[in-house]
Amino acid sequence: MKKLDALVIGATGATGQEIVSQLLENDSFNSVSIFVRKDPNITHSELKTYAIDFSKLEEYKELIKGDVLFSCLGTTLRDAGSKEKQYLVDYTYQYEFAKIASDNGVPLYSLISSTGANENSPFFYPKIKGKLEEAVKKLPFKTIQIFQPPTLIRQKNLIRLGEKIGIKIFSFLNYFGILKSQKPLTVSNLAKVMIEQLKTKQKEKVKTIKTLN
Repeated sequence: MKKLDALVIGATGATGQEIVSQLLENDSFNSVSIFVRKDPNITHSELKTYAIDFSKLEEYKELIKGDVLFSCLGTTLRDAGSKEKQYLVDYTYQYEFAKIASDNGVPLYSLISSTGANENSPFFYPKIKGKLEEAVKKLPFKTIQIFQPPTLIRQKNLIRLGEKIGIKIFSFLNYFGILKSQKPLTVSNLAKVMIEQLKTKQKEKVKTIKTLN
């Protein structure tokens, strides 16, 4: 089978780091191209790093070519500083990058969304996640895989206080058999599932994966 060339945005985030690491260890991939704002100084014979300005994606159009795009970009309102800036990262940059990739003939798109994503939600975060899902479904990818993970267990150096609290709450409820579908998931396992899903035969264009544990 032909080895694949992977593209990754959000490669320096918690899940993105795991995806890149696992892709580089996977013999099914010929190269891994990451598009970042700052060079993470990772070296590997199969890794290509492009430090870019996401507000000027058209300038990098010729670089956005491959077999699969992993879209892991995301931020929080606190880190972004405003809803407008969070919208840029969680919707605009991801959509525009996906559009260029699809226009360039990248056949497969793998997106990390969120539980409860709904463009009609009254809440800001699930609303923009849902809006992105609906927008990318209209792009001419051959196959789209959308992942809606539960609370993620990030690397110790990246985990936030709110996430620690959420993990403890869900773990407590899961112990009593409550909300098992929302059992916290490690970013390592999420990355593993996303890569393994590439091998599955998918009849429909869009597949939304909610059960990941």
